[in-house]
Amino acid sequence: MPNITNNLPVTLVAQLNEVTVFQTAAFSRDNSEAANEVDNQANYGALNLGLHVNDNAKRVLNNRMCLLTAINEQLTAKQRQPINSLHWVNQVHGQQIYDVDSTLLTMRPLDADAMVSQQARVGLAIMTADCVPIVLYQPATGQIAAIHAGWQGLACGVIQATAKRFSTDEKMTAWIGVCISQENYEVGRQVRDKLLAGCIDNQTLSSQHLESFEERYVLASEADKVKLNLHKLAADQLGAVGIKANNQSEIPCSYADSHYYSYRRQTHLGQPATGRMALIITRSLAIS
Repeated sequence: MPNITNNLPVTLVAQLNEVTVFQTAAFSRDNSEAANEVDNQANYGALNLGLHVNDNAKRVLNNRMCLLTAINEQLTAKQRQPINSLHWVNQVHGQQIYDVDSTLLTMRPLDADAMVSQQARVGLAIMTADCVPIVLYQPATGQIAAIHAGWQGLACGVIQATAKRFSTDEKMTAWIGVCISQENYEVGRQVRDKLLAGCIDNQTLSSQHLESFEERYVLASEADKVKLNLHKLAADQLGAVGIKANNQSEIPCSYADSHYYSYRRQTHLGQPATGRMALIITRSLAIS
């Protein structure tokens, strides 16, 4: 996936009809030395988009403005109208949904883990640093959504709750952004138990996938530890509501690839903080 500009670590993931999907990173591919710096200091990279990680707020807001500019430059180059707004939420690991079209803008982003919109010239941004970011698109209605799905969101059914905001009669497609791989996501068995219980209680998986939960999503590790496959679980939860992930290439691991932000890598390196990247979906009509 080529960078949009030589200055920002942003790539174009996909373009389908009126929607375009972008993925940001911590560093550009040609800045490997900075990507591997540790030194037990906060690593905010070149494009931190999180206001909640103790970075300089002015710099973060400037990053968001530069990102919007880069996106609009790319849309214009693709003969698409520039977007008027790029929406953010304060993510809380739940299933709250922000309806962009019916909610007044406030100075403080709303607490939510998903956004939906049917407006043209709008962008939705979901921040992550290991969790699974997902964007949805329904061609027949033009509706889009962005979802933040960590293990807690996958347990409480944030994907299903968001899908219910769409017309049930029309096909939808999805893209999954950069997230942590199973190999690098080791947790206590109690997390696995809570995740399975949530999937059962909220009916987020098919009966077949629930019966094979351990085999499909869990890899035994040391002592009471297991490794969870959040990416596969998210894809199967999408499938349970009739949505297929449309990714055309392998999804990078946020932990293993230091060009991306990773909260878990930050913790293991003893860094006090790290930044946040974003998966973004825009809806923008063709320039007439």
